[in-house]
Amino acid sequence: MPGNYWFTADLHLGHEGIIRHCARPFRNADHMDAMILRGLNEWVEPDDHLYILGDFCWRRERFEDYRRRIRCKNVYLVRGNHDKWADTFAALFLRVEDLLEIHLDGRRVVLCHYPMISWHGSHRGSWHLHGHSHGRLPEDPEALRMEVGVDTHEYRPWHWEEIKARLLPKEQEMIAAGCFSRRCGVALAVSEHS
Repeated sequence: MPGNYWFTADLHLGHEGIIRHCARPFRNADHMDAMILRGLNEWVEPDDHLYILGDFCWRRERFEDYRRRIRCKNVYLVRGNHDKWADTFAALFLRVEDLLEIHLDGRRVVLCHYPMISWHGSHRGSWHLHGHSHGRLPEDPEALRMEVGVDTHEYRPWHWEEIKARLLPKEQEMIAAGCFSRRCGVALAVSEHS
């Protein structure tokens, strides 16, 4: 899959309460919306691919406006618990799903709003990207999982290369520790470690 791939979650556009709840550094929801959307548009080019892993916006009447303010044409939405109106506005996205599996650089990547303990291929080297936790979920040293929400990355999206820079060393440490068998690439979990 050629091109640039970006991942984010938990934008909560239009949600005044999330500023207090997550100690976000914004004056109000309009200020937050402007800064998050500006960050998306500064990093993500129109022909890139942007995956929003849930909790896109808070206000139904602004849903279409928020989407149109993102200049990227290739936007995918993985529903979060606050995406009640996603199906109503599905035509604004390339896909709207509860869970989405993609392949990048020859590996399976499982996308879901919610962090999972186990996912398709988790014991065979697949990676899991999620949101929902707003940076509060402790990292699991034995899981190839990463939170990509705006609260974890200075309110901007994560590029695929940044994600690889984080997860590849962890993957190598797990292989070295015997958590995975080298026979299957990054595959087959060793039973005493699973």
